[in-house]
Amino acid sequence: MPQPDATETFNRLRPRLIRIAYRMVGSVAEAEDIVQEGFIRWHQTDRSQVRSEEAFLVRTISRLCLDHLKSARVRRETYVGSWLPEPIFDPSEEEADSDITLTLMMALERLSPLERAAFLLHDVFGQDFNQISEAIGRDAATCRQLASRARTHVQQAKPRFPVSDEHGQDIATAFYNASRNGDMQTLQALLADDVTLYTDGGGIRSSAINPVYTLDKVSRFFDGIGRRLQYKLSPLVHQGLIDGLPGFVTRESDGLIQTTALEIEDGKIKAIYIVRNPEKLGHLAFPN
Repeated sequence: MPQPDATETFNRLRPRLIRIAYRMVGSVAEAEDIVQEGFIRWHQTDRSQVRSEEAFLVRTISRLCLDHLKSARVRRETYVGSWLPEPIFDPSEEEADSDITLTLMMALERLSPLERAAFLLHDVFGQDFNQISEAIGRDAATCRQLASRARTHVQQAKPRFPVSDEHGQDIATAFYNASRNGDMQTLQALLADDVTLYTDGGGIRSSAINPVYTLDKVSRFFDGIGRRLQYKLSPLVHQGLIDGLPGFVTRESDGLIQTTALEIEDGKIKAIYIVRNPEKLGHLAFPN
């Protein structure tokens, strides 16, 4: 029986490989580069010796991601301001990892590369520990321990009282209006007392260098922006889930877009994630 064409086989698995790489590195562009490198290696492989195309490619992409994360950690130590993952929208229903939100990806950032790989490959992508052992070069027992430690951190990051998508989007709409039109009373009613604001401008666009903490300081932050912009509503160009969190996309006064995602717990906004770095938004296409 003739073997399937190498490109056809790879393209069939590409969406899954992209999802693995994105969850590992937090960047759409870097995930695509890693998967492209995997494609090159796939064509250079003696495929007659490959028992399972999917297992081989997952192993290849995982190793490339681990290599990438080692160098990425050095780069992120010199990153200007808060580092946030690149935003993606509304994962399709067939994706098994749609419950991995931006909040949980931030928790994954605090793990070691090996912990992150073991957790994602096992808990999210359904690999057994023998497969993970081959992928990351550790024995199965160690992989089990790595995934267990990671799972503990991730569970701590999950909201205790999550809201429905519909309710979350209603809160996002109310936040958009209140934060842009100077309605500080409504804005403060939406925020948790211990709310945290993260803004990622990457040193390219203006943003808060450090996270902003507490209801009082976050509301004053938005009041200051509103006064500077004379409380003009930035055009809303998209509304929906951003990395699993309710949010929206706006076109700002400089003509560029920014994304805002909200972590909501018990009906209050616990964290606000704003991505302004244009290098992280280039994969998003919206009409001017």
